[in-house]
Amino acid sequence: MNMKKILTWAGIAFLLFFLISSPAQASDVVNGLLGSLRQAAEAVITFMQNLFQ
Repeated sequence: MNMKKILTWAGIAFLLFFLISSPAQASDVVNGLLGSLRQAAEAVITFMQNLFQ
């Protein structure tokens, strides 16, 4: 078995454990990540709008 498969399965197992053991914290993490992605997208949109004005 190669190292990539082992690390992938270990990562999946860790995520499942995290989701099952503390779902409230897991949802906070997901909301934080989605908020960061939204801010990044808004920054790119603002940049593009200013670029083409």
